[in-house]
Amino acid sequence: MSSEVVIHVVDDEEPVRKSLAFLLTISGYAVRVHASALSFLAIAKELNNACLITDLRMPEMSGLDLLRRLREEDAMLPAIVITGHGDVPMAVEAMKAGAMDFIEKPFEDEVLLDAIGRAIVELEKRPRDKDSIAQIRMRMGELSDRERQVMRGIVAGLPNKTIAYDLDISPRTVEVHRANVMSKMKAKSLPELVRMVLEAGEPSS
Repeated sequence: MSSEVVIHVVDDEEPVRKSLAFLLTISGYAVRVHASALSFLAIAKELNNACLITDLRMPEMSGLDLLRRLREEDAMLPAIVITGHGDVPMAVEAMKAGAMDFIEKPFEDEVLLDAIGRAIVELEKRPRDKDSIAQIRMRMGELSDRERQVMRGIVAGLPNKTIAYDLDISPRTVEVHRANVMSKMKAKSLPELVRMVLEAGEPSS
């Protein structure tokens, strides 16, 4: 199916657009690039069998605002947001707005290609069924109260030191709880944990 999917790249920086277009083209994907969120939004409703890669910080309209507009206009499609290290809370907001993944800069090519693979699978499947959500909630139920507090901090995009300060525990203790949360939730990455929490309806704060 990858040969049929068109990957739309939205980024205001031309070198980034060219670099991503080259990577995706040699990886076998059809690619279209857009210099602004507004230019992409103008054609979004006409798209079928497409995925979106968008930067978060752009002039005129941010990646987050783009996702919100797509959702409002019922033109949402599997979306991956690219973010700087300081933008994790904004990336979490993007996932709440409908993005299915976020990638922190700098990133390896394989990280992006793996995310695109998941986006393509998303095109082919129905939303997560009730049994899967029940499994996520069951895992959440196995977390201790402290682990749930740490998980909320993680999903909110807070660094370990901030979580430690807020909970009056040491950063090392936060690291231990964080590892336990990832293990018990069977989450391989922060974006996967965020997806689980959002799908299960667990409050992030």
